[in-house]
Amino acid sequence: MWRSLLLSILLAGCAPLPPTPQDIQAKKFERVPDKSVIYVIRNNPDASTRGTTLVVDDAMGITTYSGTYIRWEVAPGNHTIRGLGADSGATKVSSEAGRIYYVLQDTSGGRTPMSRFQMLSEQQGQAAVLRSVRVDTGQPQFGQ
Repeated sequence: MWRSLLLSILLAGCAPLPPTPQDIQAKKFERVPDKSVIYVIRNNPDASTRGTTLVVDDAMGITTYSGTYIRWEVAPGNHTIRGLGADSGATKVSSEAGRIYYVLQDTSGGRTPMSRFQMLSEQQGQAAVLRSVRVDTGQPQFGQ
């Protein structure tokens, strides 16, 4: 009896949480007329389960995990996305107002994850976002 109760509790813990309103809104892929939108999607699975903190243009950023994404609204122009600390992975995005960009983050394993970045097409990027969960730590405003 107690075994079935324990199994039920453990299985209930595996149920996915419903999406947040911010996740639902971000997955509408809406453009912002005077800003650029950059989605950074962390590959799932990737070689590391550890969190990796990313920054844009040297402003403090957000920690990603396997299967998560970030939606940043930034001023148009050139932006650098990079890992923080020992993570020396980086990429540059040259953005225009009213456009959306999709960047895949893949990390290598080990004690210190190392990020690699790849630009995705709109179709690839939207599919990756739809398979992921939004990192919900508020909307950072970079490049303003």
